[in-house]
Amino acid sequence: VAMAATRSVMRAVRVFEFGGPEVLKLQSDVLVPVPKENQVLIKVHACGVNPVETYIRSGTYARKPALPYTPGSDVAGVVESVGEHVTAFKKGDRVFTLETVSGGYAEYAVAAANRVFPLPDKLDFRQGAAIGVPYFTAYRALFQKGCAKAGESVLVHGASGGVGLAACQIARAFGLKVLGTAGTEEGMNVVLRNGAHQAFNHRDPNYTERIKACTGPGGVDIIIEMLSNVNLDADLQLLSCTGRVMVVGCRGRIEINPRDTMSKESSIIGVSLFLATEEERHECATAVLDGIEAGWLKPVVGLEYPLEKVAKAHEDIIYSSGARGKMVLLL
Repeated sequence: VAMAATRSVMRAVRVFEFGGPEVLKLQSDVLVPVPKENQVLIKVHACGVNPVETYIRSGTYARKPALPYTPGSDVAGVVESVGEHVTAFKKGDRVFTLETVSGGYAEYAVAAANRVFPLPDKLDFRQGAAIGVPYFTAYRALFQKGCAKAGESVLVHGASGGVGLAACQIARAFGLKVLGTAGTEEGMNVVLRNGAHQAFNHRDPNYTERIKACTGPGGVDIIIEMLSNVNLDADLQLLSCTGRVMVVGCRGRIEINPRDTMSKESSIIGVSLFLATEEERHECATAVLDGIEAGWLKPVVGLEYPLEKVAKAHEDIIYSSGARGKMVLLL
């Protein structure tokens, strides 16, 4: 009997049980996935790390993948092979993804062809791994859910992280007045270099007063909120009439007074990229690819880790103070 061709193996991070960062296990004998129809196999050069991946790993998030699984959705790399019916990509193409089927914390990843996008030469793989979730989320929060318009003001709360910097760049490109907060001097400078008209230190006890002084009695039209369990109550005081808080990130509960929404007819709106329709994703992709071409979309890469240090990356993204750009794993 002829032996089946032996499939090659790769290094990949596997999660066999939900829990702390220590459940992330790097294994060197994981089978390289095979692309099915309408799928692309990518040799991964860099993979983004997103806070949501730590929530999913802990088992506390609404979405629970079947165990075992490999985390990671934002990869950048080179197409290794394509499944049937894939015409948009070929072996050797530089690409980035919005999500993967097999998991991105690995040497190879399979993604649906409609979640794969060309990576222009002007961006490196580290930057490519910083596009998917942050920029699509920021665009969705601003326009699809927040109905932002040129001339409005936006406060990006936690502006120095991946989604925050994406929101600053996009909002500035689309004609909004952009205010950003960060926790360090360095973070504030990064925010100013990436589209914010003004930056505030959210560790300064009077920072909300400074924001009010900057926006005047009208308040701010839109707040992009990365840490709503800390800031939501204060956010409601900063809003304009019919202002809206876009809840992008949350790590716990908070008490608010609903009357604060009545006095201004303001809104608190949750944002989840996972709920985007095919049309909405296409709209995000078009805006993102246009931004790369126009030159205003320039991902800022923050801390970088080898695959072996994935547990440390998951610890740092939640506990280290002062984000500066998108955290990535390098392969």
